[in-house]
Amino acid sequence: MSKLSTQPYRGTRDFTPREMYLQNYIYATWRSACTSFGYEEYMTPTIEPLEIYTSKTSEEIVSKQTYSFTDRGDRTVTIRPEMTPSVSRLVAGSRNEFSYPLRLFSIPNCMRYERPQKGRLREFWQLNADIFGVEGIEADIEIIQLANHIMRAFGAKESMYEIKVNSRKLLDMAVANAKPNNNPQDVVRLIDQKDKMSSAEFEAALDELVEDTRGLIDYLNPKTGNHHNVDDLMNSLKARGIKATFDPSLARGFDYYNDIVFEVFDTNPDNNRSMFGGGRYDSLVGLFGGGDVASVGFGMGDATLAEFLVGHKLAPVYQPHTDVWLGVIGENNLAADGVANELRALQVNVAIDYSGRKPEKQLKSAIKAQVPFMLFVGDEEATSSKLTLKELASKKEHTGSVDELAKIVNDYNSQQ
Repeated sequence: MSKLSTQPYRGTRDFTPREMYLQNYIYATWRSACTSFGYEEYMTPTIEPLEIYTSKTSEEIVSKQTYSFTDRGDRTVTIRPEMTPSVSRLVAGSRNEFSYPLRLFSIPNCMRYERPQKGRLREFWQLNADIFGVEGIEADIEIIQLANHIMRAFGAKESMYEIKVNSRKLLDMAVANAKPNNNPQDVVRLIDQKDKMSSAEFEAALDELVEDTRGLIDYLNPKTGNHHNVDDLMNSLKARGIKATFDPSLARGFDYYNDIVFEVFDTNPDNNRSMFGGGRYDSLVGLFGGGDVASVGFGMGDATLAEFLVGHKLAPVYQPHTDVWLGVIGENNLAADGVANELRALQVNVAIDYSGRKPEKQLKSAIKAQVPFMLFVGDEEATSSKLTLKELASKKEHTGSVDELAKIVNDYNSQQ
């Protein structure tokens, strides 16, 4: 029988404790930033009916990127590829229970069947933040302000990222004026891919889709196009100390966006790409009945963000949660358990080494695990009120009661 592979399914990840440390740092920073703006956390099921995506999500995602299947009840369902339709369903179903403006956030895992590459995987975790019930640009401003606040919360400087803003309303009007040969959304999706192809390739592809190619190309040029109606937003962001750039070709691929859209780009030359974005989607909640609700939001993926943090040297240094590696010498497991439980009651995290190996081998395990402190319990320690705690980095030793040693550990942690 052949050996089973140790690799996870293509495009997904195992998270070792060291890798999970970065993930939890990302989640904690996301939660802290969102709650500081008054956003409340929610969650929806991993599986949704396929039709909530076919109604407004982009055709490419629905037809090529969803993990869809027929369940045993002959229902067509899909693992969620994104969260916006789900939160719109939630708001529509519970709209009378909420107070408005309604601010929600979640950190779900999503799946898309696409070619895995740096910063883009088949399974990913994503912060989703949305505000409902504000028709004016105040909601667009707040969402972009929140996105900027999150970047700063990770320690990013203004030079490390760039915020680009556009209006889908203006872009859709420009596309309509260019007289599309078929579906206008095909033109929008091409524009969304504009930066991934040469000018000649883009113009050739655009020529197949519209009659007035030159007029649309002129519009997409910030220097020649007529780009009014976004001045209020840009001025408001500037007044709040947020640096943003107007980009008339910014489209965002989803069909449900109907006005202001934005994206945040990494300026690192080794990872110069869009990291995340969002925009206004006022008509999505109404698809579930009860009328439209003004809605603005964004999604920020963990994999792309991790690339940003590592590339700009902003990722935290791994520190294990274990404070003390407690080695057992001889037949003293019960005494070791007692010491460990006393320390745990004093907010010290303790891992007990029950291996029975020689003390030097237990010490090597503690060092390899990067635990800061080592403590042995042998025959002498089992009957004494005094213990010896070793600080592994400095090799400094402390002798005292459990209470005294716990204070040393907790003081050490408070300084990290």
